[in-house]
Amino acid sequence: MKLVVTGGAGFIGSNFVRHVLARHPRYTIRNLDKLTYSGNLHTLQDVKDRRHTFVRGDIGDRRRVQEALKGTDAIVHFAAESHVDRSILDSTAFIKTNVLGTQCLLDAARHAGVKRFVLVSTDEVYGSAPTGEKFTEESLIAPNSPYAASKAGADLLARAYFRTYRFPVIITRCTNNYGPYQYPEKFVPLIISRAVKGESIPVYGDGLQIRDWIHVMDHCSGLDAVLHQGRDGEIYNLGAGNEWTNLEIARRILQLVGKSDSLLTYVQDRPGHDRRYALNSDKAEKELGWGPQITLEDGLKQTVDWYLSNDEWIRRVTARTYRAYYRQQYDQRASTMKKVLTRGGKK
Repeated sequence: MKLVVTGGAGFIGSNFVRHVLARHPRYTIRNLDKLTYSGNLHTLQDVKDRRHTFVRGDIGDRRRVQEALKGTDAIVHFAAESHVDRSILDSTAFIKTNVLGTQCLLDAARHAGVKRFVLVSTDEVYGSAPTGEKFTEESLIAPNSPYAASKAGADLLARAYFRTYRFPVIITRCTNNYGPYQYPEKFVPLIISRAVKGESIPVYGDGLQIRDWIHVMDHCSGLDAVLHQGRDGEIYNLGAGNEWTNLEIARRILQLVGKSDSLLTYVQDRPGHDRRYALNSDKAEKELGWGPQITLEDGLKQTVDWYLSNDEWIRRVTARTYRAYYRQQYDQRASTMKKVLTRGGKK
């Protein structure tokens, strides 16, 4: 199979690249990534296989996408802006990449005759799960953050392309991932890095928001099963059944690094913060024979050990921090606005 992976220099995408190269010796991968703040070639430095080719490009660049898709059998689409807090500050990049970028990719893939298109989505499109209930693939979507709304928009486009053109799209929705190569601003690696340094660890609100935690390699095996056995036009939930509060996860990590709970610092809650995510993954289990294999206890220990052993990777991927990047963007906008105001509002 000739496979295109978008966003393959990011957290889940890079782990999926490794998974495919290890499991499918006759497959080739063309890895299309724009290399934004969270996509970094250092994440792929151990991937030396000649079957893997990296192509730098934006999924919203139609010409670049068309070139990348030549001769492609299937696409697994990870590329997305994914940080909720950033989407609250400014949702522009999320709409541009997650919605318009996905639309560009779907169009190019349809015209290129791609035989399978797997859209990697999120459980956040469902919104907050009521106590005692789990979302199934038939549950209504009700996103509560600009990020989740942009992913829901991509899902709806994919569904429409199947219904309108019978284009072979499959949507997957997964729970919170953790594991190696996750960008250090995310919840689990952030706790590890701050705990090791003895720095305060911010906890939103009361910290009792519940998430279902899945190891990234279990997610990758689920995507592999969907790619090969999933039915066109279907949605598959990929959850682990590991429901824990953010506070409990933070405390577990603190224990693993030998630090006390005194580092926990409660901060103002995020606007529109979903209280609970929970997925019913029976469909994937019954149709695909898939299920998570890594326990939270083993997975968290492996993850902590990996981050403690990979200081160089952390240093390299954070060399150009997201704060510097976004400060530059906001400075440019402020300068433009100042010029407009000085001209009396005339552009």
